[in-house]
Amino acid sequence: MQFSKFGEKFNRYSGITQLMDDLNDGLRTPGTIMLGGGNPAAIPAMLDYFHQASSEMLSNGELLAAMANYDGPQGKDSFIKSLARLFRDHYGWDISEKNISLTNGSQSGFFSLFNLLAGTQSDGSHKKILLPIAPEYIGYGDAGIDEDIFVSYQPEIELLENGLFKYHVDFDALDIDDSIAAICASRPTNPTGNVLTDEEINKLDQLARANNIPLIIDNAYGLPFPNIIFEPVEPFWNDNTVLCMSLSKLGLPGLRCGIVVASETITQALTNMSGIISLAPGSFGPAIANHMIEKGDLLKLSAQTIQPFYQQKSMRAVSLLQQAISDPRFRIHKPEGAIFLWLWFDELPITSMELYQRLKARGVLIVPGEYFFIGQSQEWSHTQQCVRMNYVQDDEKMQQGITIIAEEVKKAYLQG
Repeated sequence: MQFSKFGEKFNRYSGITQLMDDLNDGLRTPGTIMLGGGNPAAIPAMLDYFHQASSEMLSNGELLAAMANYDGPQGKDSFIKSLARLFRDHYGWDISEKNISLTNGSQSGFFSLFNLLAGTQSDGSHKKILLPIAPEYIGYGDAGIDEDIFVSYQPEIELLENGLFKYHVDFDALDIDDSIAAICASRPTNPTGNVLTDEEINKLDQLARANNIPLIIDNAYGLPFPNIIFEPVEPFWNDNTVLCMSLSKLGLPGLRCGIVVASETITQALTNMSGIISLAPGSFGPAIANHMIEKGDLLKLSAQTIQPFYQQKSMRAVSLLQQAISDPRFRIHKPEGAIFLWLWFDELPITSMELYQRLKARGVLIVPGEYFFIGQSQEWSHTQQCVRMNYVQDDEKMQQGITIIAEEVKKAYLQG
């Protein structure tokens, strides 16, 4: 069978496909220790809340109405209006329902955004998305209809006490010219748990404005919800910012609801694309989230239940790793948010892909670091020395997995 150019590109086996395949296979395979994929934790208090909320919505007819009717291509009106009001009331943002559109998950939202802005332009030129710091989210890598739509820069690395380190944007290295369509950064960053400081975000905003391009912030783990962020930073949005959010890390990944907060021009464009590609976004997730806003529960649960749960889990995982791996060449990126730890094995004599394969053979799933260095133009050994580890498993599973990681890393350093 002959596929189109589009078909050939998206028929490739990509890093994000491997990650999701591992996630699915691991869930089906008894005994697999799932330290790889991005499935959120099953927080008991949140599961109880969703059970109660869906039962209430079923009894009052809201749930059936959400399932039995299309929304418009922009998404559920009631949720969009509630969300705009929440942003105005809590942060004073100059925002209305004309600035918010919904997508079937944030992954599809980024596909639409990137291809709306980057790639082949109407004048024949080619534009790219600038990732000011790499590593970045694995799901971006193959999202362009055209090839080569990303350029990224190596971070500055700050070595911290207690075997930690932190990435920073190297602003002196950034080169922005007419070939750049937008700046994009995740905050907190997937895979590293890095949180760009308020100063870094403001500098990126200034660069974007000076070059008349938007700043895209992937806020899937950030403020104000789900609030899996452990640093005292401020939420950020203005009329040149595209803020991308999600319901997944609230504990609702199966409902596939992404949220894009942007200018009216971008919102209308995404709405038009949604109508063509999928008629309308799903309704169930927005209905649940609207219920949470109306009850005053969305921000409260994010701050009082979700954030402390993940912060405690991250601290426990760091402690277990540091107890298990004493080699001074091992460092952990300072956990500032998200649901992952980023592990750096300096001078590792094998690649992180080989380490991934060895761990997978022993029933432990992590994600090799090579996939996250998107748009790099220079060789850098660091890209093959890191892995991403999800820390949301129960304590026993996490201890078992970390013990096996420690054994395989020790073996690699000794034997290659």
